[in-house]
Amino acid sequence: MFRIALLMAAVLVLTCTLIRPVFAVEGGKGFYLLGSKTNMAGILPSEGVYFAIPILFYTGDLGSSESLPLGGTLDFGVEATSIVPMPTVLWVTSNKVLGGDVAFNFTVPFGYQDVTADVSVAFPGLGFGAAESLSDDRFEVGDPVAGVSIGWHQSNLHWSLNTLVNIPVGNYDTDRLANLSFNRWGVDVTTAATWLDTTTGWELSSAVGLTFNGENSDTDYESGTEFHLEAAVSRFLSPAFSIGLNGYYYQQITDDKTSDPTFGDFKGRVLTVGPVATYNFKMGSMAVSTSLKYFREFSADNRAEGDIVLFQVAFPLWSPPSGG
Repeated sequence: MFRIALLMAAVLVLTCTLIRPVFAVEGGKGFYLLGSKTNMAGILPSEGVYFAIPILFYTGDLGSSESLPLGGTLDFGVEATSIVPMPTVLWVTSNKVLGGDVAFNFTVPFGYQDVTADVSVAFPGLGFGAAESLSDDRFEVGDPVAGVSIGWHQSNLHWSLNTLVNIPVGNYDTDRLANLSFNRWGVDVTTAATWLDTTTGWELSSAVGLTFNGENSDTDYESGTEFHLEAAVSRFLSPAFSIGLNGYYYQQITDDKTSDPTFGDFKGRVLTVGPVATYNFKMGSMAVSTSLKYFREFSADNRAEGDIVLFQVAFPLWSPPSGG
């Protein structure tokens, strides 16, 4: 009877754990879009209202092993696929702060996620092993993100200071593996710079930032502070087309914290590199900008490792009258 009770308790712990898989930064992802500030990172456009729609395509997997209090070993083999458009409105005002242009942006992500977890549990003392596979997929609207930027320009050098706030009002369910929303407040502060030489066509860009996360009140999980460094080097082969190389480095600088001592503390890390290309064209009198980025993740620690494609289309919705 004791063994049966022990086994039932272990299965209960396992089931509850699988419902909310633990990765570095809860869910294995943050609200800041890594790779969004590689090429042209420091350039804020001229006064006007702009619309952009980055579309994230992601596929990756993660494997980890954590000890259960009862002496079992819980093995996760997690595979995830995401397709997430992030429509964004950017308003660059005529206002100045410290000589820089002031801009506001607002993003509402939505999309599809598919998460599968292959699980195996071994209890050597009981001479028992078990395996289970859970899968979840859903289409939903995520948390909106609001931001403020200040941008400066001097000859070939452009730089900006950017803040983003994640607003946790999207649909979130603790009984689901796939959640596009985070159910936590978050603030990101990023500074970016771009050197663009229109004579030679060379562009060098970099951005560095910190993401501060609040606690998920439904899971009592507090995600750590995240550091991210992004960079790109590219060259315009014509006034309309450029090609280059970009990547980013991500590292948590404080541990995740959870009320369950079983899982301990976590820090995540990942590196990426890949090509980037941009193409600009006219649609009637409207200027349209497109970019295509690919990132291959490697050297991951407590994070998924996979492939990322980030495609973006942007165009102006309103510009001030000439001379106005």
